[in-house]
Amino acid sequence: MKLYLSSYFFGKSPEKLINLIEPGKKVAVVMNAGDIYGDEKRPAYLSKEVEKFQQFSIVAEELDLRTYFDDGAGLARKLAEYGAVWVMDGNSFVLRRAMKYSDFDKLIVPLVQNGSIVYAGFSAGSVIATKTLKGIELVDDPLQIPPNYNEEIIWDGLGLVDFSLAPHYKSDHPESAGIDKVVAYFEENGIHFKAISDGQAIIVSDDQIEIAD
Repeated sequence: MKLYLSSYFFGKSPEKLINLIEPGKKVAVVMNAGDIYGDEKRPAYLSKEVEKFQQFSIVAEELDLRTYFDDGAGLARKLAEYGAVWVMDGNSFVLRRAMKYSDFDKLIVPLVQNGSIVYAGFSAGSVIATKTLKGIELVDDPLQIPPNYNEEIIWDGLGLVDFSLAPHYKSDHPESAGIDKVVAYFEENGIHFKAISDGQAIIVSDDQIEIAD
């Protein structure tokens, strides 16, 4: 199992992300946490991520989970094309809904656990890999609903790691002050967590966990 959970974009050690990805494999860029912002700026945002991977001779393309709402079989076939997923920032609760509606949540966990796909992401994309989103409502509005989504709040994460995560900790980021409240929530409720600042990433390779900065 290989994970790269970053606070902000690739972080300061992009080569450590790239080294996890099997040479010649494509990367699926999942941007559905940003569905709350509409689609106008989406192509430009995607283009920047694609260019970053191109610098390392890796082909990346968007995997829009909305295309696979109620089509888990189609998504399963599509995921077979990739060696990694790169799950981006936005609203963690919106991202979690998109994962449920498309069956991404059911499909990705065994693929990551058996080593078929590397799970990588930042901010919301990292938080979603944990067991629970409890506490994240202090920075992400659970009732911020894009079109074609419903109001059901899904509190469980993918459960790929056994700790909660606080990104943007003590960073020059708009959510940093809110993250202090998240950390306080984790501490007050006895929740095992890791806090990472922008530039840092948690790397999981089989049973080894490293914080890269």
